[in-house]
Amino acid sequence: MNSTAPRLLTDSHIAIGTFTLVLALGTLLSSAIAPEAHAMSQASDASNTSETLTVWQQAIIPIAAFAAAGDIAGLNRALNDGLDAGLSISDAREVLVQLYAYAGFPRSLNALGELLKVVQARKQQGIEDAPGTNPSRAIPRGDALLAAGTANQTRLAGAVVEGPLFDFAPAANEYLRAHLFGAIFERDNLDWQSRELATVAMLAALTGVEPQLQAHMRIGMNTGLTAGQLRQAGRVLAERVGPEAAQRAEHALARHLASL
Repeated sequence: MNSTAPRLLTDSHIAIGTFTLVLALGTLLSSAIAPEAHAMSQASDASNTSETLTVWQQAIIPIAAFAAAGDIAGLNRALNDGLDAGLSISDAREVLVQLYAYAGFPRSLNALGELLKVVQARKQQGIEDAPGTNPSRAIPRGDALLAAGTANQTRLAGAVVEGPLFDFAPAANEYLRAHLFGAIFERDNLDWQSRELATVAMLAALTGVEPQLQAHMRIGMNTGLTAGQLRQAGRVLAERVGPEAAQRAEHALARHLASL
């Protein structure tokens, strides 16, 4: 899959007091930018022309949610279901690597360990899962990584992300730019819509992050996901994960749509 950055709006509705290090998107902004052309995967193309999520996009949701919640048994089922549905190993791996930015390295590493066990067990059963792809280009390092991450952050947010919070803690924005928007979002073997679906599912599985979940409903729509697709994501959470996560997603989407 390739990264995609369709039209991006802004979010000025999340107070600095609720702002968190790894969820700066949509905060402290008041401007908008025009569409940007980026290569898109087949899954992204489909989501731009349909009100429904693809089978692969749906499979990402429970994987991300169970991993964020630390529910390894649920994650095991979701990984097997996702691989059966056609997700590649690299698709699942990218979601679980990205998890560290939202739920920390311990849960990311535990989830990656479970993916490794699942892949090995399936191989012993004679199941050869598609390996997927690596990023199409080398990920920058050093100052070049920070520059790339800053560009990605600005593109997603719609303006340069700055303000009193980052004046107070400039290292926070540097880590956001270098780690999340640089090291992760520069990996173009998972498109940005899929990454935002994963983020929505991760946040829906957690408590106490409702403002950030609402912000990512906005950001998801900024990447080209529709309200209908995000409603479907809530239904997938209800059917495959649990009612609490589904309710958090539904409420966040409703609040976002009401703010438009």
